[in-house]
Amino acid sequence: MGDIKRTYTKKEAAGYLTGMLGQNMIYNIVSTGLYFYFQNVICLPAMALGWIMTIARIWDAINDPMMGTLVDKTRTKWGKCRPYLIIFPAIIGIVTILAFLNGNYAAADSTVQKVLIVAWAAVSYIAWGMCFTVCDIPLWGITSLMTEDENDRSKILGFARIAAGVGGVAVVIVPVAQAVSEIFKGKVSDPVKATQYGFIATVVVLTVIASVLFEFAGISTREKVEKSEKSYTFRENFQIMFRNKPFRQILISGILRSPIQLLMICAMTLVTYYYANGNLMNILIKDSAGNITGVDVKILIGLGGIALGLFVGQFVSMGITPMLIRKFEKKSLYNFYSIAGAVPFALLFVCYKLSKGDLTSIGWSIPVSICMLLASASFGGINVLQSVMIADCVDYEEYHNGVRTDGVFFSGQSFITKLSAGIASIISSVVYSYVGYSGANVDKLNRALEAGTSDFITYDGGSGEGMYAAAMFFLISIPPAIGMLLSAIPTLKYALPDKEHTRILNELVEKRASSKADDGEVQNSDDVNAQALADSADELVDEINKLDE
Repeated sequence: MGDIKRTYTKKEAAGYLTGMLGQNMIYNIVSTGLYFYFQNVICLPAMALGWIMTIARIWDAINDPMMGTLVDKTRTKWGKCRPYLIIFPAIIGIVTILAFLNGNYAAADSTVQKVLIVAWAAVSYIAWGMCFTVCDIPLWGITSLMTEDENDRSKILGFARIAAGVGGVAVVIVPVAQAVSEIFKGKVSDPVKATQYGFIATVVVLTVIASVLFEFAGISTREKVEKSEKSYTFRENFQIMFRNKPFRQILISGILRSPIQLLMICAMTLVTYYYANGNLMNILIKDSAGNITGVDVKILIGLGGIALGLFVGQFVSMGITPMLIRKFEKKSLYNFYSIAGAVPFALLFVCYKLSKGDLTSIGWSIPVSICMLLASASFGGINVLQSVMIADCVDYEEYHNGVRTDGVFFSGQSFITKLSAGIASIISSVVYSYVGYSGANVDKLNRALEAGTSDFITYDGGSGEGMYAAAMFFLISIPPAIGMLLSAIPTLKYALPDKEHTRILNELVEKRASSKADDGEVQNSDDVNAQALADSADELVDEINKLDE
């Protein structure tokens, strides 16, 4: 059986993972950097930001399946996924940069200017989402076309999640941009404008690097599994997705888990303001002349604990989950991560309350880091399992209906990610609006922290001391904990057990091999018939020649 399974080479795998790294760098530049930029640099109103995310997600609900349908209808010599991976990395790079080229809402002089700033933010972000969909669906969908081997598929998806996690290095856009802004502070009088210039310069450099890396996913991979010649309309693809029971369960579970995205959306704002008082460069101690004399150990430990917990937890979990899949039922692992992962999320807010709002001490940094480590581990494990289980659903659909709608099903994964981010953004916008962390208030806070006249932990933003900090810890704790628990409900009775999937996949591989063998026999038969006909023609010519003589 193993001899007839076609799979990817090491070179193809390396190219694919390099592209995955680049794509996720772009994703994190936007999901972390652009959100921070909109909220804390150009100071968009919280509800305006929420509506922008909402509109983008509604469009994505239509755009993602449309893109999935387009991928499945694509027929080129490169395959059906590779053309998009070759052409679009450069395009999404340009759109990413354009999203940051905007004015400052808090500094706008007129209503017209403010409306234009919000409009540009909305249009550029929606355009970015569309371009990302064009790249994201083929990037994940091609994994089911690169190999027929289930273990190789699980392996590449596991490594893909690790590469995606490594792409999270792009979250350094905030501290790097704040460091770069120091260069501009000597050239412009307004420190807020200097910060904006620092972000734009950083985005240009990081995006160019990410786009080049992303290109490798298209030029290095090959599609080895034949796609079905049968295609479906946009409406039929919607019906396919929702009639496929295991996929429907994963889709509903992912939507219920949406608040977990608050961890990624709010984490950078939290660590920047709560631990570093608004600027991560405050970790450096300077004398009156501006010379660096040391490092603030308290800030270093606080930031280091959060960062290590957030990234190490994900990396370790994403690394070991493919191995765990070989020993345990996917459904059981998925539900374990969901239910057990709710606990550390909830404990984050418990720690905040027990510390009376001040978790910056070394003593409190340890339990917070442990909670963050376990919470992010559950997040990373679920991401790997979700991708593997969706790939299984593609096999399920091919087995029962004779068509591999890879693009459509992986558009569901893209849809889950984007809709989750949209729901999380709405939740954060409502909470931030309630405590007044919005628009001009954020600008006032930034200027107060820049002047050294206030401290973020105890800042009175009009809703009481420490309300901003409390809101941030609430957002990364309670809603994600609730979402994790709810997400286990649809998959408690998951419809595609591992044994059933193994049986389905083995039958599909045998069917493909048999089809190839039949094609070969037909070809050989045609060759024999052609030769017999030629021999008969030669004999007829000989007989005619004899008669002439």
